[in-house]
Amino acid sequence: MLDIKLIRDNPDKVKQALLKRMDDVCFDDLLQWDSERRSLIASVEILKNERNTTSAEIPKLKKEGKNVDDKLARMKSVGEEIANADKRITELDELIFNFMVGLPNLPDDDVAAGGKENNTVLHFWGEKPIQNFQIKNHVDLCVDHGLIDYTRGAKLSGSGYWIYKGLGARLEWALINFFIREHLNNGYEFLLVPHILNYECGFTAGQFPKFMEDDYWIDGGPSQTGKFLLPTAETALVNYHRDEILSCTELPKKYFSYTPCFRREAGSARTLERGMIRGHQFNKVELFQYAHPDKSAEAFSEIVKNAETLVQKLGLHYRLSKLAAGDVSFAMARTCDIEVWIPSMVIYQEISSASNSNDFQARRGNIRFKDEEGKNRLVHTLNASGLATSRIIPALVEQNQQEDGSIIIPEVLRNDMGIEIIK
Repeated sequence: MLDIKLIRDNPDKVKQALLKRMDDVCFDDLLQWDSERRSLIASVEILKNERNTTSAEIPKLKKEGKNVDDKLARMKSVGEEIANADKRITELDELIFNFMVGLPNLPDDDVAAGGKENNTVLHFWGEKPIQNFQIKNHVDLCVDHGLIDYTRGAKLSGSGYWIYKGLGARLEWALINFFIREHLNNGYEFLLVPHILNYECGFTAGQFPKFMEDDYWIDGGPSQTGKFLLPTAETALVNYHRDEILSCTELPKKYFSYTPCFRREAGSARTLERGMIRGHQFNKVELFQYAHPDKSAEAFSEIVKNAETLVQKLGLHYRLSKLAAGDVSFAMARTCDIEVWIPSMVIYQEISSASNSNDFQARRGNIRFKDEEGKNRLVHTLNASGLATSRIIPALVEQNQQEDGSIIIPEVLRNDMGIEIIK
């Protein structure tokens, strides 16, 4: 959530920043509500001071035998004025809150305006595989080798679901084990978080109330009293220190978690979303940091590097793209996507988004730290997929397929797999 003081002090600057990702924004009503609220609060304080002073005077006047009817009448009037003002303040608080939670994060100054058409490729890694033969797509490869059962996955749960089987299940687990080892070696603490979360988790993450319909609700939802299946471990990890004050020496806090992820993303018959490219349930290892604001940029570079290193060690050709403001998610100030090459589609597909929300999520979750001068400040929160397997496997089997139909296993997975090649 944005700081209303920032809007109050420089509405034009905030508006111009938001217009990099929004079609229009107007602060006229917000600023009027804010001004009225602050004026009412000041008036109420004056009235309360008067009430306290007069309330102390009345017993003395009575003791002296003086008439206090006028003062009692005034106190009744003051009480009614305070009650009316408090009611209006409550109404204004709700109006202001609802307006503020609907505003996305401010994109960083160096983030380009516009949508994905303005995304910038920062660099490529590796070479596109040279495959001088008729390549197969990942769906056919996975079916032919008995790695994935799409038909029975749909039978069990509908479109957008699949079943890993045999070597496919072992490949999935080998990838997860590889990611876990790497993050432990990089000094991240492993957390296994609940898969069912409360409303406050979605609110802190910046997903609610705007995107409540995107999740699977299992208990009284979508509503503030309901619970939902987590769409990503970020939604849990960002809430781990909700309503806490950390010490400066604790930062950065570095965590990662493995979870299945559940999303209402319709599996599509479109060629670019076939197989495992888009589904309702997939596995992911998520990186997360709580960082000191002064070290935020450094933390972002680190989290991007960690995610890139995983793809490099798998030997997969990819590119790193910096997203334009309109393509950055609601709660984030900047995002870089790692996009892996899918030969059969002749396109790059995102397999990791590394993002920095600055203090946007921390303000929603009241996550603070005590700085070097003893002042409470908001932390910065960062996250990255490290990694999601549902697009790694399509890239892996397609980039590593051989002319005879076999698939080379990346060296870093061979100990877990027990084989070097899927024949």
